[in-house]
Amino acid sequence: MKEIDQRSLRGGDDTLAVRAGTRRSEFREHSEGLFLSSSFMYASAEEAAACFAGTEPAYIYSRFSNPTVQMFEDKLAALEGAERCVATSSGMAAIMATLQSFLKAGDEIVSSRSVFGTTNVMFNKYMSKFGVSTRWVDIADLQAWKAAMSPATRLLFVETPSNPLCEIADLQALAELAHQQGALLVVDNCFCTPILQKPLQWGADLIIHSATKYLDGQGRVLGGAVLGAQSLLEEVYGCLRTCGASMSAFNAWVFLKGMETLGLRMRAHCAGALQLAQWLEEQPAVSRVHYAGLPSHPQHALAARQQSGFGGIIGLDLKGGQAAAWRFINATRLFSITGNLGDTRSTITHPATTTHGRLSAEDKAAAGITAGLVRLSIGLEDVADLQADLAAGLAAAFAG
Repeated sequence: MKEIDQRSLRGGDDTLAVRAGTRRSEFREHSEGLFLSSSFMYASAEEAAACFAGTEPAYIYSRFSNPTVQMFEDKLAALEGAERCVATSSGMAAIMATLQSFLKAGDEIVSSRSVFGTTNVMFNKYMSKFGVSTRWVDIADLQAWKAAMSPATRLLFVETPSNPLCEIADLQALAELAHQQGALLVVDNCFCTPILQKPLQWGADLIIHSATKYLDGQGRVLGGAVLGAQSLLEEVYGCLRTCGASMSAFNAWVFLKGMETLGLRMRAHCAGALQLAQWLEEQPAVSRVHYAGLPSHPQHALAARQQSGFGGIIGLDLKGGQAAAWRFINATRLFSITGNLGDTRSTITHPATTTHGRLSAEDKAAAGITAGLVRLSIGLEDVADLQADLAAGLAAAFAG
């Protein structure tokens, strides 16, 4: 049987998405195997002791070692150019594992205000209980990042593009700031995936993924990942082994299948989103379109430099506030009303009352989450059909 040496496998992203990470059992399966076992057996007590001690490589217990999960980890690491990946049960579990691994009481986080609402709650409510404080800054204001840092700063955290305003951070500049302080730069790469952006190439230390989104691509299962250097990921692995927020083998198998088409899907998402963003910018009922592929976006040039595409997420501010936004959402027919994104099906949501609904009014205002803001995740339907659906929504929202 012909086997590909995974250690020497090279190629473009599409090749890696299909071929990287594959391990075959004695049955020589062509598709990746799904190993649904809670634990694994040993030939002797001596072998078991050696495996548990780490002196002999083996799969032990699926909370922290499973062949299917490892294939997912290896494939994503190959795509990101990372030495190692550790899979988690969700994107939020990936963030929590990172914080638990590298922070202690008295440490500080400096984070962009422009993050997913649940990330904000985790930092402000739950990390503060353990003596870890967060300083919030505007994503594009490098002087604000620098001014917010102190001797206690251990970690800089950023989503780029941000959720849901598609703001862009200068990764190289932030990495330099972090490393001058001896801090880590952690980048949530969910919106771009490694197909469009590779944060490690710009100096980031750790990458976070919600695999639930584009890596699956069909809205089926939950999962997350942390990626970076082996020296850092060993600590994250130890945290997951102990705390247990692990990815299931079945979910890892679903992600493996989804990632085979990741490049094709991301290019299609980008093309459709750009076309619709250009059209939305011309609509009189829309006061602003948030999409980095538009020349009107304040960080368009930066996005073009550090990304190979602009992604599938569009934010738009509607005139008329929440009432108009809800009428618009309710009048669409093709767009699924859901908080998820990165799906083959286009989705629509009102961030102020859903994904960012737990934020205070002050935090929403600071993060630019207005009452009229709507987030679109552009799927793989015909763009003409999506445009007609959005046009009908706008007409209904502003009828009379």
